[in-house]
Amino acid sequence: MKLPFAESYKIKMVESIKKSTYEERQKWIKEANYNLFNLKSSQVFIDLLTDSGTGAMSDKQWSEMMIGDESYAGASSYYKMKDAIKNILGFDYFLPTHQGRAAENVLFSATVNEDDVVPGNTHFDTTKGHIEFRKATAIDCTIDEAFDTSVFHPFKGNIDLSKLENVLKQYPKEKIPFIILTITCNSSGGQPVSMKNIKDVSKLAKKYDVKIIFDSARFAENAYFIKIREEEYKDKSIKEIVKEMFLYSDGMTMSSKKDAIVNMGGFIALRDEDIFKKAAVFNILYEGFITYGGMSGRDMSALAQGLDEGTEFDTLEARINQVYYLGNKLKKYNIPVQEPFGGHAIFIDAKKFLPNINKEEFPAQTLAVELYIEAGIRGVEIGAIMADRDPITRENRYPELELVRLAIPRRTYTKNHMDYIAVAIKNVFDRKDPINKGVKIVDEAPILRHFTVKLERI
Repeated sequence: MKLPFAESYKIKMVESIKKSTYEERQKWIKEANYNLFNLKSSQVFIDLLTDSGTGAMSDKQWSEMMIGDESYAGASSYYKMKDAIKNILGFDYFLPTHQGRAAENVLFSATVNEDDVVPGNTHFDTTKGHIEFRKATAIDCTIDEAFDTSVFHPFKGNIDLSKLENVLKQYPKEKIPFIILTITCNSSGGQPVSMKNIKDVSKLAKKYDVKIIFDSARFAENAYFIKIREEEYKDKSIKEIVKEMFLYSDGMTMSSKKDAIVNMGGFIALRDEDIFKKAAVFNILYEGFITYGGMSGRDMSALAQGLDEGTEFDTLEARINQVYYLGNKLKKYNIPVQEPFGGHAIFIDAKKFLPNINKEEFPAQTLAVELYIEAGIRGVEIGAIMADRDPITRENRYPELELVRLAIPRRTYTKNHMDYIAVAIKNVFDRKDPINKGVKIVDEAPILRHFTVKLERI
């Protein structure tokens, strides 16, 4: 008999989580203005809001925390991080930042100007926010298959080369600071980009003399899918695939709270010394000196160790198998989800789940609220609320997909938790027919509104 899969780690420490009643959750979500970001963590039983900074660090990472060097300048922890980035990712220049959006803020301050365009696969919320804040335009060039949750395509994060070339032809290269390639592509369902597509995008970029920047929060998961789904890479190690992926980029931004499995941290890595020097000015202005950039020494040491662990096959296999376990349970219950399953999360298709809710009433947010009330599970809407308003017309933007993302923290929850989540979603699905009213916005910020939006039930 074949042995069943088992995780390549064991648990050393646990944290208590509190169950609540249905009535308590109804009261709490109303007090939170139907925005799950406003809930207290103590009001949540299973927290799938994000996998960013919510994973469990290893014993080796905790050991690194204890020997972190907190010197203001030139700390040994900085050099550990520098060596890890050079050895694993291949970049000579890097700037530490306190998280991914800080890396975007620093790099885009040095490179993105008013009326620029930034093509790429589906830009994540903060990426698009930083672009539009600078009065530039993010142009989505993702393949069409990404927007049909029922279509199986092994690399739904791929860029459509025709769409990209149309942008590169339309605008002078001086108005395109870079192409941004998000690996894996979060907003289309945690979907990977193939090595072939990376190479093809690189060829186009060279043809039009435009740089490529990777949004690399989940680069290791992307490498795992390349190993599993691209035949020529099946015998390559994750680290070999990672090294090759980044050969085709001019730089990267990184939220290290994902694939480096730390609670806080990020960085920019670059090949071009001139861009590095320009970005360094903004790093000092916004983050801190260039050898700490808003991070403590202990966090830099843990990050360096996490980059090594996060690019090991066993770590990724255990992590992605847990996501797939939940996805397969939901499929058995006929729950409409993005397929194939993503690397870090399961994405529920809210339009198919709640067909009686029209787009103006935000079906994904409505479903996320219902799931919390049902079982104390906190997910997040990836839909029209997150898409924000058009910066010029101020009309709501309605993306093709209305998704509820269930992001699984690394090394944090057990198989029993996945079973609990699946049954909770089935319970909501079984009672979905009477749900014919959604939510409306009563107060919102001018940009990145989903974090603080106030809503009412209709």
